[in-house]
Amino acid sequence: MVSALQMSVLAVLGGRLAWLQLVNGRRYKMLSDKNRINVKMISPSRGGIFDRNGIALAVNTQNFRVLLVPEQAKDIAGVLTSLQRVIVLNDAQIERVIKRAKRVAKFIPIEVKDKLSWEEVSKIEVNLPDLPGLSIGVGDVRSYPYGGATAHVVGYVGQPSEADLGEDPLFTLPGFRLGKTGFEKRYDRQMRGSAGTKQVEVNVIGREVRELNSQPGAEGKSAALSIDIELQKFVQEKIATQKSATAVVMDAHTGAVYAMASHPGFDPNLFTHGMPADVWEGLLANPGHPLTNKAIAGQYPPASTFKMMTALAGLRAGKINRNRTVYCPGHYEYGTDRFHCWKSSGHGAVNLEEALSQSCDTYFYELSTEIGIEAIAKTARDFGLGRTLDFELREERPGLVPDKAWKMGRFAERWQPGETIVASIGQGYLQTTPLQLAVMTARLVNGGYAVKPWITGYVGDQNLTQGKWPKMSVSAKHLALIKSGMDMVVNSKTGTAKGSKIEDPAYAFGGKTGTAQVRRITKAERAAGDRNEDLPWKQRHHGLFVGYAPYNNPRYVCAVVVEHGGGGSASAAPLAKDILLETQKRAPAKNAIQGIVDGKVAQRTNKQQTKI
Repeated sequence: MVSALQMSVLAVLGGRLAWLQLVNGRRYKMLSDKNRINVKMISPSRGGIFDRNGIALAVNTQNFRVLLVPEQAKDIAGVLTSLQRVIVLNDAQIERVIKRAKRVAKFIPIEVKDKLSWEEVSKIEVNLPDLPGLSIGVGDVRSYPYGGATAHVVGYVGQPSEADLGEDPLFTLPGFRLGKTGFEKRYDRQMRGSAGTKQVEVNVIGREVRELNSQPGAEGKSAALSIDIELQKFVQEKIATQKSATAVVMDAHTGAVYAMASHPGFDPNLFTHGMPADVWEGLLANPGHPLTNKAIAGQYPPASTFKMMTALAGLRAGKINRNRTVYCPGHYEYGTDRFHCWKSSGHGAVNLEEALSQSCDTYFYELSTEIGIEAIAKTARDFGLGRTLDFELREERPGLVPDKAWKMGRFAERWQPGETIVASIGQGYLQTTPLQLAVMTARLVNGGYAVKPWITGYVGDQNLTQGKWPKMSVSAKHLALIKSGMDMVVNSKTGTAKGSKIEDPAYAFGGKTGTAQVRRITKAERAAGDRNEDLPWKQRHHGLFVGYAPYNNPRYVCAVVVEHGGGGSASAAPLAKDILLETQKRAPAKNAIQGIVDGKVAQRTNKQQTKI
């Protein structure tokens, strides 16, 4: 009886074993492998950024870093404290790692410190037996060879924020960086690439035993920009002679941006390697706003550079022509109000070209009362002011071109005639960016084509490098008259920028000065003749200049703004002179432009660059 029972039990067990091994053996083997094999992501290599000639503006360099796997360290704080005795590691870094360890899976490595020297790597390797959970890893770190010269255009990358971590598993990988500003941010998804995978054998508690196989990720796309780095450096150095300034250089016909500089700036490498607290606080406290790309995000009254818009609106309306003159006694009376010309003694009788070259305010005061704000606003918007230009960098601001509807919507008040008078010379509510002023100038001198600025050559499916811009509804005769007045600004004996004239006719340029008030000047101050340069820096006027070269066949345009620099003729025009002269000598339009069109750059690098 007992033997029969034993045989029955053995038969049942044997049958069950046969069922598990023979029938379901493959299924259970697969489940066992899943428990034994972990699939991990491999961080992709970020695409590079190059200038129009193939010179690297953002690259990846080898980076040694120390990593911590939380589940392998029973006491994370204790391990990191021990690490402090081996390498320099501050309390803030320790706190960051502990905080991050609470947010990610326990088996995911966390970067403790990167950019380790060989000496630091050696010290850690020697002490690893006493540092459970720590290991040395090798990856990429973003590097910007030209530092502050390209900081505002190229931008920088940084660690994903706590809020970002749940967006994509890729963000949790050690050393992974996201584009934070500039081009790095605008094309972050394309440039970051896609993660690779590797299969590793792990033990029962999840520790990695050995690597079984790996599949590398797809490298991110690289890009060639329209920027000429040598010209960019030159422009940055020029505006750095001022406390705070910005400048843009672009092609009047294609819209290619050759240089875009903003001063003061910052070193983008600090964001990839760790920003010291005192440096960060200094950047935030700097009155020149070094973290702002003022070329596209700085908004300023256009001042007298706007007079071309008022003049063109008058020409379009048929209110003025080449011969009509306005007498300027130094002021303009409208009702009971008096509006002053910058020249208190007056300019006498001036026609349009003279009014532009001498920047007579009274001429435009009178004209504006005849045509009204709506005509002025329409012309300004036609020429690129008051709205974003679909530029590729997301920091771009729209500026403001006011009209009756805007004021009613903003303040629930009617537009007043005096506000039109003030707007006619680029003051009042008007706000423009330097990039918009460059575009305005380009459309004035390129024959009336609605060019837009770009730095990569594509927006959507439209190839901007071909220069096939729509023709605007504007008279060629009117544009020629405006340009004649702008030529006289620099090249006539009475022009406001005559001191910045280039004597060599091959490089001669034209343009328009502007002096933007940042506060209302009282009657007492005007009577006392208080000098702008004696005021505190923040209360001084902005100096502006827009220009083009060569003046007889415009190819390049620039816009310069010197914050609180005083008069445009004294502060901005000399900078524009040097910038336009250097631009013409370098002739960037002839450099590697076909490479930009084809989506590749000159073969100065070992890789073929892919157009974003």
